[in-house]
Amino acid sequence: MADSEVGDFDSAAAAPECEETPPLAPPIAPSTEALPEPAAEPSDLQHRLDAAIARERDARRALNLMVTILDELPVALTVQSGDGTTLFTNDTAAEFFGATPVASGAQSDDGKPDAVMTEDCVSGPNGERILLKSCRPAKILDRDLVLTASIDFTRRKQIETELSKRAFFDDLTGLPNRTLIQDHVEQLLAQTHDRPRFALAFIDIDNFKHINDYYTHAIGDTLLMKVSQRIAEHIRASDVIGRISGDEFLLVLAPIASDADLSVIIDRILLELKEPFLIEGYEILTSASIGVSVYPDHGLNYEMLRRAADTAMYRIKGGAKGGAALFDSDMGRDMTVRMAQEQRLRLAVRDGHFCCAFQPKVDMHTEEVAGVEALIRLRDADGVIQAPGTFIGLAAELGLIDDLTYLALGQILKSMDLIDEAFGTQATVSINVAAQQAGDPEFMRGFCQEISSSAHAERFIVEVTEDAFLAKSRFQSHVLPMLREARLRVSIDDFGTGYSSLAQLADITADELKIDRSFITAIHQRSRSQSILKAIEALSENLGMTVIAEGVETAEEAAFLTGETKIRYAQGFYYSKPIFMEELNPTRGAAGVSRSLAAPRERSVARGGLTRR
Repeated sequence: MADSEVGDFDSAAAAPECEETPPLAPPIAPSTEALPEPAAEPSDLQHRLDAAIARERDARRALNLMVTILDELPVALTVQSGDGTTLFTNDTAAEFFGATPVASGAQSDDGKPDAVMTEDCVSGPNGERILLKSCRPAKILDRDLVLTASIDFTRRKQIETELSKRAFFDDLTGLPNRTLIQDHVEQLLAQTHDRPRFALAFIDIDNFKHINDYYTHAIGDTLLMKVSQRIAEHIRASDVIGRISGDEFLLVLAPIASDADLSVIIDRILLELKEPFLIEGYEILTSASIGVSVYPDHGLNYEMLRRAADTAMYRIKGGAKGGAALFDSDMGRDMTVRMAQEQRLRLAVRDGHFCCAFQPKVDMHTEEVAGVEALIRLRDADGVIQAPGTFIGLAAELGLIDDLTYLALGQILKSMDLIDEAFGTQATVSINVAAQQAGDPEFMRGFCQEISSSAHAERFIVEVTEDAFLAKSRFQSHVLPMLREARLRVSIDDFGTGYSSLAQLADITADELKIDRSFITAIHQRSRSQSILKAIEALSENLGMTVIAEGVETAEEAAFLTGETKIRYAQGFYYSKPIFMEELNPTRGAAGVSRSLAAPRERSVARGGLTRR
């Protein structure tokens, strides 16, 4: 600490100058009065002088220690006079502020310094810093002073900013996230005067999953960033766009003067998103489906408006994608129905109101059962069986598909003895896994462990749609090795309905291929389907895949397959309907279920009205 910085507080009192010795006085006659104490001996004076020097030395040492401590403190300390003149700074203050520290500037109404806590941004020798400053008035030696302590708050402020960014902004696009969008809408709703009419637009990118699977996730992420930029470029300064989930954006349009103005903005966004995106040499074409709700017409709070916009968007997704819809009362009724469906499904999953039916895979030449496919069904409160088309899609949307898969697997494992009694121990058991699950290594790891821990792992076949195989560097490189290690076989389900081609079969590692029923229906009358079928058959045979024809329902279809193709195995109502577990119990008869299926005439009766042509 420089001497000049100490100022008035480092001055020592000067010793008085010695006066001139007066002349000697004449002798004084002896007096009877008491004589004064004799002067101290020289040795006593020396002792007192040494003690005073030692005290001064100790005081200076203590002062130097105090000054050193003040300089070493990671807190900037300053002392200023009432007029702002700097009287003292420690080394940390000099580092923060430079030669001239910032005056406290905190004055009360009466002109005296007031105790304050401030957060200041200052520029010093080492760059810009954020300081947390505490100023307190003090009166020392009859002088009004301001004592200031400043802490370097820069790193903590950076961390707070980063945490705030993570909490309220999307990592990928930098847009506001769901929380911040909701907060913005609630601020609009909280305005007590001149509350604006505004709109929420729910934007969903069409077929984004297929873009992700075909081009890789890195390109999909880049597409999302470019989509967000393109939307942001074509909205007004008062509007706010946020990303609320994977490929979904929420746009707050405020204010909205009229429905016509709203339509202009939405139509402009739709057209812009249909323009191609150039990413890493690929020209990617996409579109968006947009649902719109308006305050106060379609809701008086954020959740009502968001649900209304979401419902309108799903109306578009269910028809011709790439358009926009404004919420209306019919959609409101649909939304009520959907909410009831969601509630029923959640309760059914919670209470385990699901069962499995087993449909045989048959050797068409011997009519022996080669395997069975487990098909999950929902049994409602009235005991009515619901087909999977009524709940599988909704379960996937609600994140319940994993629960359903484990429910089905649990029932299959418990029913293995019944399956053996009905179909024989040679019958394989197929279980379906959704494409999104097949591409999720974490889910598949637990799924494989569940099966491999049983005594029947070698008999299981995991059926996945062809979409799973097109998810680059996920299923084949990450998940397939898990399946092989667990001794499970793999089947491509519903082949021909997705986005794969015959050429891509060569890159797919699977044990079984199931040709979708759309190719099998009336195959004996459709020459083009016959050519496609034979091409699939030939390529699958060369690749060592077993081919299963799905959806065989008539004798003519079966006759064509056995007479005109090399396909040996089939599945469909012509051979057997799905059979429920209670029908598998031998004590209840299990009529028509055996290792060798019923004769064709009996099959027509067992199929419940389906007749042979």
